[in-house]
Amino acid sequence: MIALDINGHTHQVYADPETPLLWVIREWLGMTGTKFGCGIAQCGACSVHIDGQVMRSCSVQVGSLDKAKILTIEGLSPDGLSHPVQKAWLQHEVPQCGYCQSGQIMAAAALLAANPKPSDADIDEAMSNICRCGTYNRIRTAIHTVSSGAV
Repeated sequence: MIALDINGHTHQVYADPETPLLWVIREWLGMTGTKFGCGIAQCGACSVHIDGQVMRSCSVQVGSLDKAKILTIEGLSPDGLSHPVQKAWLQHEVPQCGYCQSGQIMAAAALLAANPKPSDADIDEAMSNICRCGTYNRIRTAIHTVSSGAV
């Protein structure tokens, strides 16, 4: 049995230690905000925070998460809309298809927690998630809106 601290709650799961965190979050715990995209840690749709760092949950084994604090999109704000990044996403109509957005939001929230006033270069470096709709300019604008305190 593995104990996982997800969104401030302890979850006991019977899982092979090599099971990807993504499968435990989505399939076993029913938190479907974290998306499966590529399965090889390239696209970022599965991004979560582990001990404050953005990580691709498809490539993190649950057996390596003893004492780790895991935050998913469901835990970012109680109502799903009150985190500044989520507000800026809505303000700037960032999502199109929306599939990558939970991962994008988690990456942006981690960036802003580490660097409250990122430059365009900082954003480009930190936001390595793939958006097949190409909303990168809106993403950058939304991040600047949060960093300016306009939300």
